[in-house]
Amino acid sequence: MAADLQGKRVAILAADGVERVELEQPREVLDRAGAQTEVLSIHDGEIKARKNDLDEAGTFTVDGLVADASVDDYDALLLPGGTVNPDQLRVDEGAVSFVRDFVESGKPVAAICHGPWTLIEAGVATGRTLTSFPSIRTDLRNAGANVVDQEVVVDTNLITSRSPEDLPAFSEAIVSQLAGTTTKEEEKS
Repeated sequence: MAADLQGKRVAILAADGVERVELEQPREVLDRAGAQTEVLSIHDGEIKARKNDLDEAGTFTVDGLVADASVDDYDALLLPGGTVNPDQLRVDEGAVSFVRDFVESGKPVAAICHGPWTLIEAGVATGRTLTSFPSIRTDLRNAGANVVDQEVVVDTNLITSRSPEDLPAFSEAIVSQLAGTTTKEEEKS
């Protein structure tokens, strides 16, 4: 991934219960490529991270509130998983509206593991080809998505992956979409 993302801003929308590695790894890859990443949340201060949903895994500092954020200020959106994190986001109208507006803007939106729950609530999964953690695939199908079991799926501006094991391909796809290039996975499709 030799992309240069200087000048690109990426919003990372997360709440308490975020799966640490699903926020941390893509963020590190984006930062190394030159992007500026900012954690947005539904409350200020810090959000509590988890490991495998069960174990405490430290905190992340919140850079801004999603209620105050504008899609125009960012070039991409990252939705990490963990079961509690997207469950909180999908009941917050400001977070749901932000995700809906972001998808409708055509800018890249990347969701991993349980992250697509927020896509469902935003009403943007219908007719899209997506993947996710196995336990929410029925939810995606019920929302009208075409669900596949692949490491990473890119459907226009939506990038989805299944779990932390897919983070290398997921991160590469985010960087490639932001840079306007093609990943190895996209070349196969």
